[in-house]
Amino acid sequence: MQIAILGATGYTGLEVVRLLQKHPEAEVTYVSSDSQAGADLSDVYPHLRGVLAHTLQPADPAEIAKVADFALVALPSGISTGLVPGLLEAGVRVIDLAGDHRLPSEDYATWYKKTPPSSAVLDSAVYGLPELYASRIADAKLIANPGCYPTATLLSLLPLVKNGLIDPQSLIIDAKSGVSGAGKALSAGTHFVEVNENFKAYKVGEHQHIPEIERVLTDVNPNGERVTISFTTHLVPMIRGILTTSYASLTGSYSTEDLLAVYREFYRDAPFVRLHAAGSWPQTRDVSASNYCDIGLRVDPRTKRVTVIGCIDNLVKGAAGQAIQNLNLLAGLPETTGLATAPVYL
Repeated sequence: MQIAILGATGYTGLEVVRLLQKHPEAEVTYVSSDSQAGADLSDVYPHLRGVLAHTLQPADPAEIAKVADFALVALPSGISTGLVPGLLEAGVRVIDLAGDHRLPSEDYATWYKKTPPSSAVLDSAVYGLPELYASRIADAKLIANPGCYPTATLLSLLPLVKNGLIDPQSLIIDAKSGVSGAGKALSAGTHFVEVNENFKAYKVGEHQHIPEIERVLTDVNPNGERVTISFTTHLVPMIRGILTTSYASLTGSYSTEDLLAVYREFYRDAPFVRLHAAGSWPQTRDVSASNYCDIGLRVDPRTKRVTVIGCIDNLVKGAAGQAIQNLNLLAGLPETTGLATAPVYL
């Protein structure tokens, strides 16, 4: 496979570069950065010297189509909208890691405060959560790679909602992320002195990933009713990792082991979802720099509620790794190709 990486100097694009170096079927043929075009990638990031020798170029769909079959677009929301149509018209299959193609036009405009893509392009996009939509992904021309918070949240909750085991309207989700989730752009709220030795909530009840989570949960809700959630995000003083804690009321008398059995069946063919035994809980260190999602849960018989904890690396399973997992599906390869590496514990 010949691959173009657009936005290679951002944190997510940089992870795409790192992971594709281990991919036996991928050749990176085009690396773009409009802000640093003309520079060598290894000059921008010296740790890549001897690993990838590429000169950064502007993101030009016509030029990309000459050398690449697939484009992984790791650009900020609002920018990929202008590039994706040209890539598709040139015959390049696209995986968009931004939020531009995950939502209907009206939701995107409301939550992202940006002009949405054309309806024709949006209609062609497939939501790229492999554990749920693998068959759709395989034939797609455009993949909307899920957001980091939605990935951890959805994988934590899909078995419960799809099987009618919880009241989805009772869902409360408490989510925490490392600072790399904010991207590389400067922000007063992500300066070292603002983040270090601090723990804070942000975008309470108004995070742009809320409609994305609600849309997928509604899609699998067996009674067809629209799902709404209470969702609070927090910034943790660490570089990478996401941990979500979800709470919901049960619809019946289920034990922890009952629900774990449902999860084991639901994810029996999902190589990157790992379930914890009862009484064991995921932690960010266990998934760092990997494409795994770890899940643990407990039923509280006193309150008749369930608590589910999900854990991912926001830059890998929450972005670059999941994009490559989708790339493998597009190419007819095993999902684990180039991704079956152990997490970095220290």
